[in-house]
Amino acid sequence: MLILASASPRRAELLRAAGIEFAVRVADVDESVWPGEAPAAYVARLSRTKAETVAQAGDLVLGADTTVVVSGEIAGKPVDAADAERMLRLLSGGWHEVLTGVSLVQGARALTDVAVTRVKFAALTDEEIAWYVATGEPMDKAGAYGIQGYASRFIEQIEGNYANVVGLPVQLVYRMLASF
Repeated sequence: MLILASASPRRAELLRAAGIEFAVRVADVDESVWPGEAPAAYVARLSRTKAETVAQAGDLVLGADTTVVVSGEIAGKPVDAADAERMLRLLSGGWHEVLTGVSLVQGARALTDVAVTRVKFAALTDEEIAWYVATGEPMDKAGAYGIQGYASRFIEQIEGNYANVVGLPVQLVYRMLASF
């Protein structure tokens, strides 16, 4: 059985919707960005670390980590409402990238890949930002938004995999599982 090394309800929902059976074993890892670490290297490292942290003998473990990148800078989960507002102002009216590192680990064997999706936000007013932050939705999400929720009204265009922006590029996971 596949073990998902994540407490994310969105990742679990995506796997269930695709008919992939799994159990959850939450990984508790330090998600700090290392000095000079590139965004793709960051999500790849964290996805593998999460998988390796919960792996036990014989387990096939899926680790994933998603981040938002604006102008080359990582925008993780906001620390408070002011930080969420700051991030949303950065996203407003422009393009950004969503990167998800995906790792499968079983014993000494490991595969890691990174999915990239480009997203264009509409220009947001101060009132829209304040309203959205007040919903509470941005607080546990990379880049301070959830494309599958209230923020869907702000998305003008997407280039790439929608599920990646939600938190898990299911097609990539399926392809990686097939190679195992």
